[in-house]
Amino acid sequence: MKTSQFWYPLPQRLIAQHPAERRGTEKMLVLHRDTNVIEHRHIADIAEYITDRDLLVVNDTKVFPARLIGTWSDTPGEVEVLMVSAAPVDGGEMPSASEDGLSSLVWNCMLGSGRKCREGQLAVFGPNRELKVRLLKQLSGIGMWRVEFICERPLKDLLDEFGRTPVPPYVKRDGTAAEERADRERYQTIYARHVGSVAAPTAGLHFTPEIFAALEAKGVKRVAVTLHVGPGTFRPVKAENIEDHHMDFEAFTVPPETADAVNECKARGGRVFCVGSTTVRTLETVAAASEDGRVVAGSGASDIFIYPPYRFKVCDCMLTNFHLPQSTLLMMVSALAGRERVLCSYAMAVREGYMFFSYGDCMLIV
Repeated sequence: MKTSQFWYPLPQRLIAQHPAERRGTEKMLVLHRDTNVIEHRHIADIAEYITDRDLLVVNDTKVFPARLIGTWSDTPGEVEVLMVSAAPVDGGEMPSASEDGLSSLVWNCMLGSGRKCREGQLAVFGPNRELKVRLLKQLSGIGMWRVEFICERPLKDLLDEFGRTPVPPYVKRDGTAAEERADRERYQTIYARHVGSVAAPTAGLHFTPEIFAALEAKGVKRVAVTLHVGPGTFRPVKAENIEDHHMDFEAFTVPPETADAVNECKARGGRVFCVGSTTVRTLETVAAASEDGRVVAGSGASDIFIYPPYRFKVCDCMLTNFHLPQSTLLMMVSALAGRERVLCSYAMAVREGYMFFSYGDCMLIV
């Protein structure tokens, strides 16, 4: 298929720059695949569409202040670092997604600088220059480097003090302290647990304790996977044919209780409701690796690229935000609901004034 087949027009005014005033009040477009019926509801109504035979699966990754702005130690030039993933040390294994992501001091990072970078260079960050970053090795990919963090205090504490929340590039910000405080709270799910993401699993941003209570009252079980979202989620598809695009690897973990719950749900004829594309990718990755298509517990890294006419092995229904034109996320949604049907739904969402992308409204595909 051609990348151009996933284009749609979107007015700039519908790209959400801030979250809804109150979490859990966002609009929800409901697309029924069997009837083509579209409903205009709110996220608080989601319990009406899930039964006690079904299963809700979320991604419990936690966003951290992964963006740093500092200077080179030997010149006044500015340097920006975006921490992407903890790196293996001395040929060891990659840290699993369920481990403390900030326990490692060796990271793969994206660097932005007005000067040419070289191995051994040192950058400093923080008001007291107490966090240092040494460039170890240039990696494939624009601006990608393996670096070592040098600090006397825990890295997590320093990032909490002067790191910045890595909101997506289409969210235009002045960089004020008030914006950063708001992003620390709202660019994070209420069930975030395992540190490691530089982008939020945004479909989960809409949930509140009240919504979960309504689901629990119906007997709906909820389990979690962990997939640490990297900046590749925003990387545009530049290939003319979508089959020529390659996804970045992202670390994941599927706990035994989640694997068991998914397999039991399938066995009883229930539906697996995936909250967000990262949950879908995790479950489909492990199911594809097993001989019988069952979900198996374990950790690894996923680069699965889901696009039409992919046949889903686990995901039956999906809650998702509205995605960028020609993006891999839009292609995944199109694989689940059909490209023409999704683009028609998006056109209706534009007409009805839905807000798009990370801080926007959501779509439930049933």
